[in-house]
Amino acid sequence: MAKPKFPTPDHDHGACLDRSLDRARIAYRERGARLTDLRESVLRELAGSHKALGAYDIIQQLGAQGRHVAPISVYRVLDSLLDVGLIHRIESQSAYVACHSAHGNARPVLFMVCKECGTVAESSAPELQVTLDRLAGDARFSPGDTVIEVTGLCEHCTSHAD
Repeated sequence: MAKPKFPTPDHDHGACLDRSLDRARIAYRERGARLTDLRESVLRELAGSHKALGAYDIIQQLGAQGRHVAPISVYRVLDSLLDVGLIHRIESQSAYVACHSAHGNARPVLFMVCKECGTVAESSAPELQVTLDRLAGDARFSPGDTVIEVTGLCEHCTSHAD
């Protein structure tokens, strides 16, 4: 399993943001599309932290910057960013987080969500897939995408809870 890392509270998101934007430019160019201003703005909001944001959180943050965007436009951008593989949906929160992992298409994807600070760490978990495939086979079930979300406390929040 790829070793997940929770960013520390003093983590500089600049490098994460730069990597996400570089990946976005390449991904859209490869698809014959472009990274529009709105796509970039939404991705900046998500990649500028390691927290899951809902569509209306993004709309509010863009509005605070003087950019007023209709909800349907943000949802379309989120769908586009999902399709390209630049973000993930955290189902339990109906929110989105930038993909900061280098796991590619490895499955399943494991999200660890700190219930105190809201930070999300992402990892691939191929050894879990073996167990899931066995259990699904025993049940004569054909699984599709596998995303596992685990909530708990990150190291920083655990150490401050004492």
